[in-house]
Amino acid sequence: MRPRHIPSILQFTKSIWQHVADDWKKAGKAAVVVDGTVGNGHDTLFLAELVGESGQVFGFDVQESGLANAQERLEQAGVADRVTLIHAGHETVAEKLPEGTSVAGGMYNLGYLPGSDHAVITRAQTTIASLEALLPKMESNGVVTVHIYTGHEGGTVEGDAVLAWGTSLPWKEYRVGRYDFPNKELNKEHLLVIEKL
Repeated sequence: MRPRHIPSILQFTKSIWQHVADDWKKAGKAAVVVDGTVGNGHDTLFLAELVGESGQVFGFDVQESGLANAQERLEQAGVADRVTLIHAGHETVAEKLPEGTSVAGGMYNLGYLPGSDHAVITRAQTTIASLEALLPKMESNGVVTVHIYTGHEGGTVEGDAVLAWGTSLPWKEYRVGRYDFPNKELNKEHLLVIEKL
């Protein structure tokens, strides 16, 4: 039986983004967001629908197969024109985004690409480098969500490092929230939410 009143991490992440997007719409803002881990494009599509016709999504991934799947998914949904897919690691975000780009948000879904080589995973060093490069480009009240998985080899090491990094962000500049299930025994996962003040 599934819980009826406590959202999953995915559900909670989407509710945060819906709330953020409501602010964009009220302000009449054309939002630019980053998908730091495109994978097969599920989150990319979600973000493309949120930013609307006037917004833009920049998506990063190191695996061509995932990017090809994502491109097909975006084309089928009719939103490919508002997405730029970049075949590069997310740690290159600062150099790959157009100069002067102001970012309204970023989404990261750590781990490996489902249905592919599980040896190709996100790693703490590049994930933290990406987050550190993205935050200076963020607008006030911009939000970053980081879904951390620990059920694969290397996942716990990365998760611990990213969570520790998040706790080190200065309170006067950022609010950092965390959502997880402390009684989940296997394949623990966490959501880190960062809002720039």
